[in-house]
Amino acid sequence: MVTKSSSDPLASVVALLKPEPSISKLVSGGGRWLVERRNMRSPFYCAMTEGTCLLTIREHAPLILEAGDFVLVPEVFDFTMSSIDPPPRGAPCLPLETGPGVFRLGEPDAPTEVRCLVGHCTFASPDRDLLVSLLPEVIHVRAQDRLITLMQMIQEETQDDRAARDMVLRRLLELLLIEALRSVESTMAEPGLLRGLADPQLALALRQIHADPAAPLSVAGLADAAAMSRSTFFDRFRREVGTAPMEYVTAWRMAVAKDLLLQGNLAMAEIAQRVGYASPSAFGMAFSRHVGISPGAFAGSRRAA
Repeated sequence: MVTKSSSDPLASVVALLKPEPSISKLVSGGGRWLVERRNMRSPFYCAMTEGTCLLTIREHAPLILEAGDFVLVPEVFDFTMSSIDPPPRGAPCLPLETGPGVFRLGEPDAPTEVRCLVGHCTFASPDRDLLVSLLPEVIHVRAQDRLITLMQMIQEETQDDRAARDMVLRRLLELLLIEALRSVESTMAEPGLLRGLADPQLALALRQIHADPAAPLSVAGLADAAAMSRSTFFDRFRREVGTAPMEYVTAWRMAVAKDLLLQGNLAMAEIAQRVGYASPSAFGMAFSRHVGISPGAFAGSRRAA
């Protein structure tokens, strides 16, 4: 749940994404090998602990991953991972499961040249598309021991059936996402939340938006918070974040509203007040215009699903 105290935009976005554990595995490879995945539409992450391999994601240049590298793709559809010298297309290359969550790729008799930790998760947020759009499409960082340690902890927790396992995994996933996102160099990020937070003046406005969606936010007020003229603030915000300031405010308010609606324990008037609307009717009209259905219909359809 996002509250008024969630003034850190990055933390509030990750919390609202609601990452849920899915798959975690330890993969080793030797010789020539290739793994191909299609139409996944799920977050994918990988930490290299030994060797070198090739990762090719649709519509992106191939990445060479080396020991110590970490890569996160918040939403991946098609990708291949392979040895630097991959086998020909069509060659059989099924992974061999050698133990629970442990897989071997490539020629059985070849010496092990690559070891990596691979994971998938899901984002349970009803507004996952909006939130993912605020993040970089691909995050690739080098020499980040903390990320590898977190992935090792996720792997160990996945394999053990200990008390509070799911809660621990959710917290570890949140930590992994935050650590990966704040490891990105702002100059390498495309327009979005990270670019906005890297700008000290825009960061002041973004923190104000996330600190209290109920506040009477306006372009003029946010420009004042950022110590900029209205026109300069508007242009810079749109350039760095990728959307106009009040479009961002409305989208964030609606993401928080969806989360509150699905909790099912607040009256419509309370939800309206928490996201900056003076009355349930004003909130209902804004929600219907933004989402396409009324707040009540949205909550009912999601609970039924």
